[in-house]
Amino acid sequence: MSGIEQLAAKVATYLEPEQVNQVRRAYFYAEQAHDGQFRRSGEAYVTHPLAVAGILADMRLDHHGLMAAMLHDVIEDTGIAKEAICEQFGEAVAELVDGVSKLSQMDPRSKAEAQAKNFQKMALAMSRDIRVILVKLADRLHNMRTLKGMPQEKVRRIARETLEIYAPIANRLGMHSIRVEFEDLGFAAMHPLRAARIRSAVARARGKREARATQIEQALNACLARKGLTAVVSGREKHLYSIYKKMRRKRSFTEIMDLYTFRILVDKVDTCYRALGVVHSLYKPLPGSFRDYIAIPKANGYQSLHTTLFGGHGVPIEIQIRTHEMEVLARSGIAANWLYQSAGDGQHARARRWVNGLLELQQRAGNPLEFIESVKSDLFPDEVYLFTPKGRIMELPRGATAVDFAYAVHTDVGNRCIACRINRQLAPLSQPLESGVTVEIVTAPNAAPNPNWLNFVITGKARTHIRHALKQQRRGESVRLGQQLLDKALGSLGCGLTQIAPAPMQAALAEYQLKTQEDLLEEIGLGSRMAYLVARRLTETLGEPLPVSQGPLAICGAEGLALSYGKCCTPIPGDAIVGCLSAGKGMVVHLDGCKNIAELAHNPEKCLPLSWAKNVKGEFNVELRITLEHRRGLIALLASSVNAVDANIEKISLDERDGRTGIAHLLISVTDRVHLARVIKRLRILKGVLRITRQKG
Repeated sequence: MSGIEQLAAKVATYLEPEQVNQVRRAYFYAEQAHDGQFRRSGEAYVTHPLAVAGILADMRLDHHGLMAAMLHDVIEDTGIAKEAICEQFGEAVAELVDGVSKLSQMDPRSKAEAQAKNFQKMALAMSRDIRVILVKLADRLHNMRTLKGMPQEKVRRIARETLEIYAPIANRLGMHSIRVEFEDLGFAAMHPLRAARIRSAVARARGKREARATQIEQALNACLARKGLTAVVSGREKHLYSIYKKMRRKRSFTEIMDLYTFRILVDKVDTCYRALGVVHSLYKPLPGSFRDYIAIPKANGYQSLHTTLFGGHGVPIEIQIRTHEMEVLARSGIAANWLYQSAGDGQHARARRWVNGLLELQQRAGNPLEFIESVKSDLFPDEVYLFTPKGRIMELPRGATAVDFAYAVHTDVGNRCIACRINRQLAPLSQPLESGVTVEIVTAPNAAPNPNWLNFVITGKARTHIRHALKQQRRGESVRLGQQLLDKALGSLGCGLTQIAPAPMQAALAEYQLKTQEDLLEEIGLGSRMAYLVARRLTETLGEPLPVSQGPLAICGAEGLALSYGKCCTPIPGDAIVGCLSAGKGMVVHLDGCKNIAELAHNPEKCLPLSWAKNVKGEFNVELRITLEHRRGLIALLASSVNAVDANIEKISLDERDGRTGIAHLLISVTDRVHLARVIKRLRILKGVLRITRQKG
């Protein structure tokens, strides 16, 4: 019997005859399209889509999904257009095939960018039809099974991509069997020698374990039978990649193999809890090891009771207890939606929520590489379960913080977050959350994301939305700064921005290839375009303008991300200052006379005089160099003296000069020069302080 007839016989057990014929027709169309194409093994190329369809038939996928599997490489490898497939097989199949196909006619700067763009395209298709990811997973699974004969560099690249993206996706969708095969095949391809050694060690250890495993299994069966519980008890084999990951976490092979794992399958949920009581009466449970994933399922829908027991002679025994239906869901995940039409509905809804989250990440991400990094960070295998004040359960990756939680609740909650309460107690926003705690987010109407949040958030959604909000915030601040700079430049030429007619403005925008006046102001604020040159361009039609002297541009310290302060000279309010425009960074404020900008100081296009506004806000860092004698407790005295005059020490370091003296470098935050003078005066009276100077470069 030919390959297609074997497949037809398999799918005929759950599809209508007409649907089976449509699958056959898709196969013959693919066979003709791939005519003359061969795999590296020498087989006709059509054997690959046929094998992919076979994997999906084991999941009992519908006929549209099987047809898409047959045709999934036609657009990409044969030049047949999507429209032709749509005409032959309908729009549903064509959309599935297009969703799985890689982007063509693309000139990416790197393979990573190509991977990112293709995954971004697939995520968009997944949001329309979840079957896209099932076809792609089956396609990748068959490719992993047939890597032999490929160049080693390509093998490693495909294996790494599988371990980093496709295995976590299979796990996220609850498809345990496929995830395990991905991991073991990927591990063997990436590290063949390590895989071979672990496989050999497992085979040697198996013989020693069998007698004890059989003894434990018989004891469990006998105990359950005495209590009148009908259950299926079976040992669980550890897979190679799981052993390897545990060994990477500094656990010895002997320690890993000494743990015996058993699965107990029962008929009903309440029987799960009764069986748990029975096994706890047989062996002592390890304190803190119990996990109830039935009451609170994992993010991928997995449900089970987990406990660890001390068996005879102190042998640790890990027990998983679940119903037969939960076992099907644990193995097949979202595919259970097709295996058992009702069993996978909850799984399908979870998958849909995850895919919709991917779509939101895609819309907010600045570029494909940023998107795929966000997706990778979201594919965590372990979750923590948290509660909102109203009792709603939230699932987040282990290590998530209150900011991750805030964005999981709603984007607006994250953007306006200013503090959090964990179990009604105020806590830092950066504190990793633990399962079972209640998290309350405190918001303020005018709050905005802090760039420092990017240092501790771990979810892709939080990271993407913070970046997006900061970009919008930076744009608004850059536009305002750009308007100030352009107004000042135009003022020096005898006019103002409001006096510029629409025609010259549109002509300038066309010349600079910009769409709106805001875009132009943003480029000026970011230092990518010189305000004086733009002003000259806008006033060309007014004749030769007369220069008008103007005072320096006043800054108030609240300009935000569009304005920064030079770390080389740390200017503070009261200092004479200049602004240096840096392309892409905006304006950097330096001390007048700072050596680092000596070459630009006389260039009016790059440097402009600044002054401090009367209502300067905020705190500013300044560095002090203190020569002091070696005295016990002097550093503590320095710190308490700075604190006594309402200043903060941001950083402190000490260099030895000789046996008697040393030099302390203090980075402190002050409000202005008067505040700094108070700090220096307070430090000078300390016994042992010999000299204080302010570092200005």
